[in-house]
Amino acid sequence: MRRPIRPIVAPITPERRMLVSAFLLAGLLTLGIMGYMFIEGWSFLDALYMTVISITTVGFHEIQPLDNSGRIFTIFLILLGVGVAFYILTALVALVVEGDLGLALGLRRMKGKIEALSDHYILCGFGRVGQEIARDLAARRVPFVIIDSNPEAIESARKQDCLLVEGDATSDAALIEAGIQRAQCLLAASDSDTGNTYIVLTAKALNPGLFVVARVGQPASTTPMLRAGADRVISPYSIGGRRMALSALQPLVVDFIDTLATGRHGEQILAELEASEESGLAGMTIKKCFETCPGATVLALQKASGAIQVGPRGTTVLELGDRLIVLGYEAELEALHPPSPTERAATDKGTAVRPDESAGIA
Repeated sequence: MRRPIRPIVAPITPERRMLVSAFLLAGLLTLGIMGYMFIEGWSFLDALYMTVISITTVGFHEIQPLDNSGRIFTIFLILLGVGVAFYILTALVALVVEGDLGLALGLRRMKGKIEALSDHYILCGFGRVGQEIARDLAARRVPFVIIDSNPEAIESARKQDCLLVEGDATSDAALIEAGIQRAQCLLAASDSDTGNTYIVLTAKALNPGLFVVARVGQPASTTPMLRAGADRVISPYSIGGRRMALSALQPLVVDFIDTLATGRHGEQILAELEASEESGLAGMTIKKCFETCPGATVLALQKASGAIQVGPRGTTVLELGDRLIVLGYEAELEALHPPSPTERAATDKGTAVRPDESAGIA
């Protein structure tokens, strides 16, 4: 049995209510003027005056005596005027509540949500690069706050219901409002290399332990950005060029990397494990570590010195501070290395987040 097609009804916004109110008022005035001119034979000005004092119920005496037909018409005109006046009043209240007052209440609620965040990410700049970062963070269910002063970026962030701080990301006030003391990572993604450098300097001054990822447009800005305190420096143009070249030479490799970067792969996830005192992995060989995880595949090992080994041998002994990139079943990996609350939120989408590394940023 086919279901009947329901018509699509547009929502009644305060602006539409005000438009309807204007049409109702104009229609009521027209009705009153035509009624008095037809019933009583009055002039246009007399009919307009009588209509206005009737629908506004000001209590003035009629300008000319009314017969019974005129009195009955005036009664209905007053009743209609009261109804229209009530509708206009409710439309004005809705416009105020959902307009300026609604915006103020929304900002207060947003401020409360930001103050409740901890171990979140701060995204400075909501341009083309910033929007891609925000989309990936949202897909991985990672909490983040946007800082931007551009009106177009602010409007775009509001439409996407993102937590937002309106202001200059280089100022202490904006960063503090975004909760930089409680944040886990900051991403400086504005279009200006100079601006990103100041953002990094200010952020590191407020929270020296903050993990910072910065965008650069010019290769020459990489070194100053690192000196400013950035932990990772990303050049979208360099990455884009390498990806295009690799797509032309080895397209399957690019598809494989993209598949890994999406997070979940059936029942498996891509995760990072650290050989720390809490995990108890330090001093063990890789083979020994994953005896209880037969379905896990170790893709890479990053030594504490920063060197990366792709496909490390099972006989490699893990040292304190070493990190492993592993593809395996979530239940097995959690039993091996229980995630923190932030990591758990990220693995809901499929990627474990390191305490000092931003997720999904390549």
